[in-house]
Amino acid sequence: MEAERPDAIFQDPLSRRLAGETGEAIARAIGDADMIARGIAVRTAVMDELLLHKVARAEVDLLLNLAAGLDTRPWRLALPATLRWIDVDLPAILKYKLDVIGSERAVCQYEALHADITDSAARARVLEHCGGARRVLVVTEGLLVYLRPAQVAALAHDLHGQSAFKWWLTDLTGPRALEMLRRVWGPMLRGAAFQFGPTDSVEFFRQLGWHELLFCSSQVEARRLHRRTPMPLLSRLLLLLSSPARREEFKRLSGVALLARAAVPAADGA
Repeated sequence: MEAERPDAIFQDPLSRRLAGETGEAIARAIGDADMIARGIAVRTAVMDELLLHKVARAEVDLLLNLAAGLDTRPWRLALPATLRWIDVDLPAILKYKLDVIGSERAVCQYEALHADITDSAARARVLEHCGGARRVLVVTEGLLVYLRPAQVAALAHDLHGQSAFKWWLTDLTGPRALEMLRRVWGPMLRGAAFQFGPTDSVEFFRQLGWHELLFCSSQVEARRLHRRTPMPLLSRLLLLLSSPARREEFKRLSGVALLARAAVPAADGA
């Protein structure tokens, strides 16, 4: 839906083919597809910008994309031809994506790797497969919210254990947004459990050795990209009159964070 707008904030010529009739049916069944599309479009565009900036400025030689789903960035972004891109996901998902994409050539050195990233043994094999890389950027988009805090902590711990893994780009959900997802979307998306929305994500990741370099609020970025969901006047007034802490909480309802690997996890005495 976003890619086909005349004022699209990103281009994805493969999206319609990948969504197919099934995707359209899902959108109709859930309802309010325009609102959902705006939110996902903002997240996509912000992650595109941060990813391209980090790859260009930090000499990233490997991008590890975990639970990549139908992500088409290796085909649609202006990435270096020398960049090694590893998509990790379940076999059926990657097979579907690559079958639909067919003979389209990725702009970088693309590789699909089958694994359940929540399984510790499978995760260890994925990390071993990344051997030889010097400067790795990890990307998790639309993943962490579905994991238990203990699973996110285990992933963060294992990623930190790899000295070449320098940065981690991820979207995050705050507690209030998590509760809304559970209440509104939980009944519609049966089988999807929304679980990760820490009160203090900065401290959560700091204790696991990951320092937050920046946080791009979905609300702020939606205004910048002209994809804001209208807020009732009364709600806007109440927000303006609220405390700084409440406004900061609203700002961090959801967004995209760029994390950097610290030398030693805080929990180990740093």
